Amino acid sequence: MNTPDHARLLVHGATGRMGRAVLRLAADTPGLSVVGAVSGSRPPQRVVDGVPQFSASEIGGVPAFDVAIDFSLPEGFDRVLGLCVARGAALVSGTTGLSEGQQQAIDEAAGKVPVLVAANFSLGTAVLSQLVERAARALHGWDCDIVETHHVHKKDAPSGTALVLGESAARGGAQARYASLRAGDVVGEHTVQFTGLGERLELVHRATDRDVFARGALHAARRIAGRPPGRLRLADLLG
Repeated sequence: MNTPDHARLLVHGATGRMGRAVLRLAADTPGLSVVGAVSGSRPPQRVVDGVPQFSASEIGGVPAFDVAIDFSLPEGFDRVLGLCVARGAALVSGTTGLSEGQQQAIDEAAGKVPVLVAANFSLGTAVLSQLVERAARALHGWDCDIVETHHVHKKDAPSGTALVLGESAARGGAQARYASLRAGDVVGEHTVQFTGLGERLELVHRATDRDVFARGALHAARRIAGRPPGRLRLADLLG
């Protein structure tokens, strides 16, 4: 693996909640420097904290970059994916709600550049996913239930992360059942429960700060830059 000592970062979806967090935390992330920030509308300032600002319609004019972090909307995803392929740069994206056609485009792009698209960039959740698969494989025949809790404003249920954990359980041979709770301002909590005769195993992850997702995306950006083409998971970039 050829990972550069220093990677140039483009932030796409820079004015969203996650984009703002990525920009704020990137300044203190070793091995990364932000060379541009792209937002859907025309930026009121051309340079903010030393970072050049671009509108979505100007994306073709961004400086050279090694990796892009994208937290935008499905309608803006094709644009950044195409740019990364054209520039030979890696893509780390947390944009959700992508269509089947967009998923196919990701697979095609992964033949040319490294791509990571994930619903959750918590490093702890990535480890949890590995543990769930291992537990499911070892506890053959046990019941598997996934309970997820989020803030009252979250619309989708089960959460994307719960479904990913269910896929991990399935790889281990278990069939997960889901329960969703919406309460208060909970950032995110996932419990995977395996139940056998007379015993129960619970694997739990709790996120108490949304910055964990931005930190995870920055970790992924640092690790994915310089890798060969392919579609990666966050778990592939741990350690």
